[in-house]
Amino acid sequence: MTLTVENLQVADLVRGISFELGAGERVGLIGESGSGKSLTALSVLGLLPEELSATGSVRLDGRELLGASEKELSRLRGNEMAMVFQEPMTALNPAMRVGRQVTEPFRVHGRRGRPAEELLAAVGLPGVARAYPHQLSGGQRQRVVLAIALANDPALLICDEPTTALDVTVQAQILSLIRERLSAESSLLFITHDLAVVAQMCDRVLVMLDGSIVEHGSTREVLTAPKHAYTQRLLAASDLEGAR
Repeated sequence: MTLTVENLQVADLVRGISFELGAGERVGLIGESGSGKSLTALSVLGLLPEELSATGSVRLDGRELLGASEKELSRLRGNEMAMVFQEPMTALNPAMRVGRQVTEPFRVHGRRGRPAEELLAAVGLPGVARAYPHQLSGGQRQRVVLAIALANDPALLICDEPTTALDVTVQAQILSLIRERLSAESSLLFITHDLAVVAQMCDRVLVMLDGSIVEHGSTREVLTAPKHAYTQRLLAASDLEGAR
């Protein structure tokens, strides 16, 4: 499945960006806070705040998503495309046991899926199906969110800073799970400000600054020989600089 973004504009916050993500590709979208990364992801999923609207074109295998009805988008979310957010507590229902939340995508899309216990065990959480989100650690909650996102084997997975609030050990575990559990045919758009994470997760990278894409290329090219001054500054401030 191919995601095609053309001339995407969101107020003055995302300024006419274009890119394509092919089947099985792993692409990083990097930049500092406020660069427009998350708004780009929310535009793809049709989840922009009410006060914002997107223009341009966002197509998933040729189907236009901008301007699509909520009913149409709901059929795609959690089925053909899914998202892992930075803060799992905003993505989980505090009053619902995590086992029921993990199997919710099956009920929403009328599919018969795997048991909650199996889905949770696949992300390293056996025996927690009857727990509530507040009873789990931050890393465990993020694993639950990942299990939900991957339940229907989406063709497109968007991760928006999914490990920012986690310690280094748990971060490594979550990244490993994403690599292991995402099917080879699924595409990944990984949003982060952490260049070390991009180096681990992505084959190609897009660099955003003030709502625009200022550099793109293979991860190796961009992180070893950045052309734009902004990318050079990001690299100089990262842990990767000393390893070059």
